[in-house]
Amino acid sequence: MKLDEQTRGDFPILQRIVSGHPLVYFDSGASSQKPRAVIEAMSEYYERSHANVHRSIHTLGEEATELYELARDAVQRFIGATSREEVVFTRGTTDGLGLIAETIGRTLKRGDEIVVTELEHHSNLIPWQLVARDRGAVIKAAPILADGTLDLAALDRLLTARTRVVAFTHVSNVLGTVTPVVDIVRRARSVNAITVVDGAQAAPHMRVDMSALGCDFYVFSAHKMLGPTGIGVMYGRRPVLDSFEPGRGGSEMIKEVWIDRAQWNDLPWRFEPGTPPIAEAVGLTAAIGYLEKLGMDRVAAHERALTRRTIEGLAAIPGVTVYGPPLAVDRGAVVAFAVDGLHPHDVAALLDAEGIAVRAGHHCAMPLMRRLGVVGTSRATFSVFNSPEEVSQLLTAVAGLRASL
Repeated sequence: MKLDEQTRGDFPILQRIVSGHPLVYFDSGASSQKPRAVIEAMSEYYERSHANVHRSIHTLGEEATELYELARDAVQRFIGATSREEVVFTRGTTDGLGLIAETIGRTLKRGDEIVVTELEHHSNLIPWQLVARDRGAVIKAAPILADGTLDLAALDRLLTARTRVVAFTHVSNVLGTVTPVVDIVRRARSVNAITVVDGAQAAPHMRVDMSALGCDFYVFSAHKMLGPTGIGVMYGRRPVLDSFEPGRGGSEMIKEVWIDRAQWNDLPWRFEPGTPPIAEAVGLTAAIGYLEKLGMDRVAAHERALTRRTIEGLAAIPGVTVYGPPLAVDRGAVVAFAVDGLHPHDVAALLDAEGIAVRAGHHCAMPLMRRLGVVGTSRATFSVFNSPEEVSQLLTAVAGLRASL
């Protein structure tokens, strides 16, 4: 059975009719839809076990704590972390990157250098800009080549003895470029720089293994991988986490407090102040279980086939430009395109009139848009429930837009 045939009935929202057409959802890169298993797990938690965690010895408090910490175990297994203490829960990728930047930022000095790339989402730029402004650090960006891949030779030239951080995406949310994480980590480590990887577009779509990647930090969001909004994961390599004080203060992240000082809690709770997203953690556990049953290699193969079919089909339509690396290069489940004579927002609105949901705009990557010389693109992104037939609907619709001009 094809993956989409196996999964489609698990997603209640796909029964919707939009603009008189069955919904075709190609916007999982922004936020994926949720299977019934996730919805039911969160509902059951609220109906049976809700209480605050780590603080109560009553039955509900202990049940909630167990469910919350089971989510940490699930994430550890899913990403191949060495220990559960390396898994910190955040509100999402943006929050995780901000937490990392705030924490590392306290250690930076004037003239220290932060290296990013032209591929980055704003979430992996703005936190570093704030840190650089406050600490007198310098931001440098590794460029991309004409085919949308990262210029590794230029990256080498940017790495110096003053480089403290190398922050980069695993998979571009616009071009689908898959960066060579292991290679970049090795280069960064040669100058003793900390590596921070934005995995928001990678973790939902391919097998990731922290032990193999070797990076210091890796962040992603549950809501892009069939899970709920409001929770994300910040993986931190334990020796690095141990070396930092927490970036944010409050309850839960302390062992003992005096008026003028405090003793920090153990990992990972040191980096989780306040009441955490408990129900969302339960939903994340269910999402991970769902993906693991499908098998991440199978998920990756399915989405790779959809991506290839979409790129080949769009490229064959006169007046349509597809952005990103060639098909001979490994790509994520992202296809950005432009239709001559139409603004990306108009493309999205016209496709929506046929029940097809795509993203349009700068995709929170304005520096990349400037590098490409465009104001924005339309973007189709895929998940486990999408089908080749839906891709054919998209191609027919886009061809129709060109024919109507």
